[in-house]
Amino acid sequence: MKFVDEATIDVAAGDGGAGCVSFRREKFIPFGGPNGGDGGRGGSIWAVADRNLNTLIDYRYARRHEARNGEPGRGSDQFGAAGEDIVLRMPLGTIIKDAETDELITELLAPDEKVLICKGGDGGFGNLHFKSSTNRAPRQKTPGWPGERRKLKLELRVLADVGLLGMPNAGKSTLIAAISNARPKIADYPFTTLHPNLGVVRVGPEQSFVVADVPGLIEGAAEGAGLGHQFLRHLQRTHLLLHVVDLAPFDAGIDPVAQAKAIVAELKKYDQTLYDKPRWLVLNKLDMIPLEDRAARVKDFVKRYRWKGPVFEISALAREGLDPLLRAIFDHVQAHKHPAPPEADPRFDGVQSADGGVA
Repeated sequence: MKFVDEATIDVAAGDGGAGCVSFRREKFIPFGGPNGGDGGRGGSIWAVADRNLNTLIDYRYARRHEARNGEPGRGSDQFGAAGEDIVLRMPLGTIIKDAETDELITELLAPDEKVLICKGGDGGFGNLHFKSSTNRAPRQKTPGWPGERRKLKLELRVLADVGLLGMPNAGKSTLIAAISNARPKIADYPFTTLHPNLGVVRVGPEQSFVVADVPGLIEGAAEGAGLGHQFLRHLQRTHLLLHVVDLAPFDAGIDPVAQAKAIVAELKKYDQTLYDKPRWLVLNKLDMIPLEDRAARVKDFVKRYRWKGPVFEISALAREGLDPLLRAIFDHVQAHKHPAPPEADPRFDGVQSADGGVA
């Protein structure tokens, strides 16, 4: 299935039905009365988060969604039927904005979350509604209220705990395939990954996290070069970024340090908030370096890159060094998802509060 993470649609809720003016005309009933019913409510449009969807492809081709109008009222105290609501199912992580004002309407972050995005118009009042002791034969009625109409911009940002960042052919797809159930396309040429891939990494019983792989970045990505800049938005909800570096490039003239610095520079140009996220260095493809040269190669890279954060040495293809990395990632994600409660101050142990409780 084609991956689509942006779409623009038009939605229109139904108009309310008009009220009715009617009077009873029955034999042997000398004094009739008003019996015109109210109009029905127009159909509304709702958005629902569906965990089984992972793309906005349905809204790339179906761009107009219009609910039915409410039926008008009728005589004999008959109210009009309400228009049927429309439910638009969207993937988790979808952001819904007003395309004209850029106003944020909602974000679908919880499974089966249902949000009203376009309200149907209320039905008009029939003359039965205006009956009173002083107005026994009312001839008033009101038309139905119009339903809301909007042009919406849909933007999908995948919900992942960890994001993979790096140059094309750094081994990100091989890494996500080695540690999760994702099966991305893997080949020996750049830009193999054309859309984000999600994988669930299971560290132990009931211990897992979600990792996202986006197309590789190249220098000039912030200005539109390559593919990765189109999908960097999918990393904005992550708790941690893994900067994957190819420590054994195929071309001997390529400097991994220069490539790593270029990626970080592009990240800062794109979004300062994304740049400020926790970022770990993952040195990949160590199986292509002789065992006796690995320590020196890693030390030289870290020294020239001037990196002070965590460093992990792995080989995604040979599945070497993955267990310590996964355990450290899980601990980090859990700490940010469920922060530890603050420690109690021993100075206030046993001190009663003003309401009689113990502070």
